[in-house]
Amino acid sequence: MKIGVPGCTGRVGGLIVEELLSGRWDGLELAGGTTRRPDDLQADYFVTAQAEELFARSDVIIDFTTPEAGRAHIELAEAQGKPLVLATTGFSAQDEQNIKTAAQKVPIVYAANTSIAVTMLDALVEYAARALGPEFDIEIVEAHHKHKVDAPSGTALMLGKRAAKARGQNFENAAVLSREGHTGARKDGEIGFSTIRGGDIVGEHTVYFIGEGERLELKQQATNRALYAKGALRAALWVKDQPPGLYSMRDVLGL
Repeated sequence: MKIGVPGCTGRVGGLIVEELLSGRWDGLELAGGTTRRPDDLQADYFVTAQAEELFARSDVIIDFTTPEAGRAHIELAEAQGKPLVLATTGFSAQDEQNIKTAAQKVPIVYAANTSIAVTMLDALVEYAARALGPEFDIEIVEAHHKHKVDAPSGTALMLGKRAAKARGQNFENAAVLSREGHTGARKDGEIGFSTIRGGDIVGEHTVYFIGEGERLELKQQATNRALYAKGALRAALWVKDQPPGLYSMRDVLGL
């Protein structure tokens, strides 16, 4: 099965290329990648600036690019009938609607984070939110490297949405994405977010369930970005044989 990697010189895109060229993934090979200036990249694999060319020679696409590039890739996947692992974050509400529309024609694994441990964290957050009930306040703290451009992270938002759904809440009404000044007392049902940016932090997510006299902390900490590449390749192996639909990493793991 041939894997296409848009943004093959990006932080995670480059790691996916390394994994595929390592020979550690039986049944998977690199179809190629895209980059803005392919002539400047000395590579022994197919590289192009034209996403259409990459999609045509690929069986599955793995996308860790930007919302701007991702919008075009969603359209191409739908037009060419290519299964897609979409791990780009920062999409708008309209973008997410377009993803759902495209998934009616092709299988799409849409994941804010392809980490296996984050996927398990997502399941644990759902279970804890439902079991602990509204008397436990929920706060989510995330930390990433100083070059990350969106905040809160897509993963933090995913975890917040999971907790809200488990409690029967409307996420948009419950979410407090930042606090400053005289905010007043914390309102019941809020899901608060805090963001840390600095240095080379790969990624950390902690979900606090804070009650009277006790609290539960669920945390995932990434120390190597290769875990995202490995999770994405696992998703690519899985999605190839699925019917059209919108899937998550929890579907990939059978959770």
